[in-house]
Amino acid sequence: MNNIITLQKVNKTFRKREKEFPVLKSIDLHVNQGDFVMIMGKSGSGKTTLLNTMGLLTSFDSGMYILDDKEVTHLNENEKSNIRNCSIGFIFQQFHLIDSLTIGQNVELPLLYKGKVPYRERSTKVEKYLDMVGLLNKKNQKPSELSGGQQQRIAIARALINDPPLILADEPTGSLDSNTGEEIMGILKKLNRNNKTIVMVTHDEDLVRYANKVIYIQDGLIQR
Repeated sequence: MNNIITLQKVNKTFRKREKEFPVLKSIDLHVNQGDFVMIMGKSGSGKTTLLNTMGLLTSFDSGMYILDDKEVTHLNENEKSNIRNCSIGFIFQQFHLIDSLTIGQNVELPLLYKGKVPYRERSTKVEKYLDMVGLLNKKNQKPSELSGGQQQRIAIARALINDPPLILADEPTGSLDSNTGEEIMGILKKLNRNNKTIVMVTHDEDLVRYANKVIYIQDGLIQR
């Protein structure tokens, strides 16, 4: 099975004034194509920093990162941005929808960033992914008119619009009630069965059953 993520001896330290705070310590990690990986740990353990490193949102101080057979350690910001937009779908605890745009326009945004996608193709894809998450009928509404669970479904549709092989999710059920959270996990599991690789940060032990691999991190160290 192909590795989609390989981290080797990755270290990250945050610096505040004259103090240093090591957050990731010599991280070695492999994620295979088609995995559903849970990253678990207490608040401040480094799990979100680890996820953001995988998503090229956070740089690291030393080590190597290979993403889908491409060495991405030393890419410039434009190159990282292109990979994020085309190859990685992000889902966050806070939905990051733009209130002034309709649901359809929110989902369409990654296609606009990608550029050179004809209007008709964009429209077809928006409808496809809104239908996939069961909210095609909300296309012309605003985010404020939807429930939290519906907004998270919209965020998932937006994450999928460029058909990325990798989905990174940071506490995607953290602000939802348990029933709605189960619905969101059901969508993610279905995506995983369709060969999407999913790496998800959570503190909820009940969600471990959805994963085929669980990684525990404590004080910036992966627990073996």
